Amino acid sequence: MQGAIARVCVVVAAAILNRPLLFPQENTTLPDQDEELMARMREHEERLEMEQARLEKELSQLDPKPEETTSEEGYSWYFWSAVSFIIFFTIEMCRVDLADTEMRPADDEDIFSESGSITPKTMVLDKNILSNFCDKCTYTSAHENWRVREFVEGFADDLLESLRSMCDREADMEVGDFVGIGSMFESWKVCKPLMCDLVVPFSPPDPYSFQFHLWCSPNSDMPPDMQGCGKIKVTRFGESEDGCVCGSANLGEDVLCLLHSRNEAIKVDRSPDELLCSKNTPFLAKDQVMKWFQISVTKAWGRISHKYDFEVTFRNLDAAGALKIRFRSGKVIVLNIIPVVQLEDTDAYFVSHFPSDCDSSPGPHWPLSFAVYERNLLKHFTKRLPQNSCHLHCLQVVTFLHRKQTGLTGKSALTNYHIKTALMHLLLSKRSSVWGIGSMEHRLRDVLSFLQSSLQEKRLHHVLIGNSKVPEEVHVPKLIRKAEPINLFRSLVLQTELYAATVRHFQEMLRNAPVLIQEYTPHLSNGGLHHSLDESSAVLL
Repeated sequence: MQGAIARVCVVVAAAILNRPLLFPQENTTLPDQDEELMARMREHEERLEMEQARLEKELSQLDPKPEETTSEEGYSWYFWSAVSFIIFFTIEMCRVDLADTEMRPADDEDIFSESGSITPKTMVLDKNILSNFCDKCTYTSAHENWRVREFVEGFADDLLESLRSMCDREADMEVGDFVGIGSMFESWKVCKPLMCDLVVPFSPPDPYSFQFHLWCSPNSDMPPDMQGCGKIKVTRFGESEDGCVCGSANLGEDVLCLLHSRNEAIKVDRSPDELLCSKNTPFLAKDQVMKWFQISVTKAWGRISHKYDFEVTFRNLDAAGALKIRFRSGKVIVLNIIPVVQLEDTDAYFVSHFPSDCDSSPGPHWPLSFAVYERNLLKHFTKRLPQNSCHLHCLQVVTFLHRKQTGLTGKSALTNYHIKTALMHLLLSKRSSVWGIGSMEHRLRDVLSFLQSSLQEKRLHHVLIGNSKVPEEVHVPKLIRKAEPINLFRSLVLQTELYAATVRHFQEMLRNAPVLIQEYTPHLSNGGLHHSLDESSAVLL
């Protein structure tokens, strides 16, 4: 009797576990058009029903005559029942996987497949044309960029000195010396008009100072979408815990401050507007800073304009220091002088805006730039890579393709900064010996493949933040090295339409790359270039 009950339980358990799950009924979410899958499911159902009927028949024959069942037959029946159960269970697990695949909605990989199957590995590139293209980029940048940098540095010195001469050292912000950043100062700029980015640190007048609240600081309340940013609080000397309290407390006439003379002039309190803070807050405001800096630069240029024989205009009224210099010859140089706040004694700077970024972070949140450390990292690699290495050529080619594709199909979420980040990740992960000029084609495909996989995963980590691979010689601050990595593609996770447009942009860029490189490369004649430097530069840029 107990054996019969056990056999009934096995049969019932097999039916319950498999039938309703293996063969969904009318409320299924499987696509109606998948007739082949439905036919297979019906066949499985029929076989299961037949097996169940056979088992029930055997059970009905065995129950009236339990004494006739030998011990060997009982064990055999248990064995095959267990095997049947395992088979049913395996089918169910396979069905779940199959259903997940069949019912999967269109995801990120579908977006790639919609635009075609082209990949960096299947992209057709002519080595000779690619080599000629890189030679022209190098020749152009080597002969022009150094002259432009020399001019820009001299002009910026003169302009900032004029700005300082107008400032009241007791009341106005104090402006420091500029620092060159970006592609022009990293020796890979190829596009015209030639653009130079300079950051100019400023600090508040005495007795005020800046206090910083980073996204990665302990007990930070920074929103998730503000990773990589910080808030800058303007405090009066004596208000901070580490400062002197003689300016904020009445200590009596008999108490002498050893830090400050009794005869020192009393500083006048400044309003938040005078200190460029947000309304009713002690936090530095980007819009206030940009307005102040733009007015100051305009006045400073007015004082020295008579010394120069060219025209200076503001390119963008929403970006402080975005200048366009136009010479009588028609040549144009773009100059971005960006007001920044230095993070303590580091080479990291809080920037009011990035030149390539039209959408600034909202409120009092300032993005933190590590451009100086990135420039130092590229210098670190240059010293260790083979002579005439191809890493900057790769950067020039991909940014050129990206720029041309943007002109064809419009802007996307992909930027030159993302391309440079991908290259630096590869430089950190590959051996130095593989970056020889003879490996140009392979490394170019590597950069494009890295970008493609990053887009598919919607994940591209900042190369310096939370990256233990960065050499100690670059001197990235410990707080930044220990921070959690930041995803530069976070916006693509949240904005589906933007992501789809960016993927299409990238796929079109890959598809057009061979044609663009060939079109903008001068043909060879007897081993030389047809075009002169100026002509080839005009064609390329």
